[in-house]
Amino acid sequence: MQHIALGTLDVSRIGLGAMGMSHGYTGAGSDDAEAIRTLHRALDLGVTLIDTAEIYGPFTNEELVGRALKGRRDEAVLASKFGLVSHAGGGEWNLDSSPANVRAAVEGSLQRLGTDHIDLYYQHRVDPETPIEETVGALGELVAEGKIGHIGLSEAKVATIRRAHAEHPVTALQSEYSLWTRDPEAQVLPLLRELGIGFVPYSPLGHGFLTGKVRSEADFGADDFRATNPRFTGGNLERNLHLADEVQAIAAEVGATPAQVALAWLLAKGDDIAPIPGTKRVARVEENTAAARVRLSEEQVARLDALPPAAGGHHNEEQMRMIGR
Repeated sequence: MQHIALGTLDVSRIGLGAMGMSHGYTGAGSDDAEAIRTLHRALDLGVTLIDTAEIYGPFTNEELVGRALKGRRDEAVLASKFGLVSHAGGGEWNLDSSPANVRAAVEGSLQRLGTDHIDLYYQHRVDPETPIEETVGALGELVAEGKIGHIGLSEAKVATIRRAHAEHPVTALQSEYSLWTRDPEAQVLPLLRELGIGFVPYSPLGHGFLTGKVRSEADFGADDFRATNPRFTGGNLERNLHLADEVQAIAAEVGATPAQVALAWLLAKGDDIAPIPGTKRVARVEENTAAARVRLSEEQVARLDALPPAAGGHHNEEQMRMIGR
């Protein structure tokens, strides 16, 4: 496994997103034993960047990751997130990045993860009620205390990233980026490179769409968050199938899987990018990590670059309101 630097943090070229093991998708939380085997296999393959969050479950995903890392904590660069749970009484899905909530959140996460420090701690979504300087100031105190190693942001806009980084160095930004979500390319990626901040794309496989395995709404259940995602509903899924078909065509050319091509395209975008494809299965983590060995030609990258935008927003309306603040 190759390694890259996110700012000053050394991580594996490809990480592992643990969310789907406990949250969001049909079948999440139904097979913790396989999920733990998947986390162990990822470590065996040299994956170091393991990503979770307190909201996943909520809380159960951190507990799962903590169990999986028992006895192997030093092999992982452990990332978690706060800010979508208000510990002052607001509860789940209430934005709260006040300094008091930051401290309450980190203590809970440390306990669930069974560790005395989190290597990379992200603000999950920007809280419009708390100045970013106050949030990052609290995070800086946690760095000084050794409870977290590095500070991250997620889905923050350019101006917010600048303000945060001026208060305390930001190590990484985590936002959605894939062949069908190209939003960061225009402004965010250039700024990150200007400031020396690494980039961690989540949902690099388009919530599974780019693997070619999702062909209709019947492929996921009503309890799956994709059931309310505009790109998978209202006829947009059918409109987007040509994107998956083009990825499949290039996969056939290079002797790889569509998932590996989608990840290889991301890796070709820079050595400061560490995608975190999510899975809860051993076979998929083996497939995804092998993408680091796939080489696309300039012509193939150009063909993928030229794919038209996906039909439909990449989040539902409520989730979109929390992005780009």
